[in-house]
Amino acid sequence: MRVVAVWKDYTDYSREMIDWMREFHRRTGRRLESLDPESRVGESFARAYDIVQYPTIIAIANDGREQKRWAGMPLPLMDEVSFYTLGE
Repeated sequence: MRVVAVWKDYTDYSREMIDWMREFHRRTGRRLESLDPESRVGESFARAYDIVQYPTIIAIANDGREQKRWAGMPLPLMDEVSFYTLGE
């Protein structure tokens, strides 16, 4: 399972996103993959999964199928996201 946070830095939500990801790591010991949708890799990823709202956290199965998506604000509960990182 792959869990990816797609978000832009220097936005009105970026401080909250940084704090959320830091707290997620502190609570779970796991880090989410983070992509900027304006980077080459991030743009390709966002296009492949039709991500148009930021921030988006998306859980993807090993075969590439989307399992769960949380888009926009407010950010999801950490327990909800943590469930999808258990197999890592």
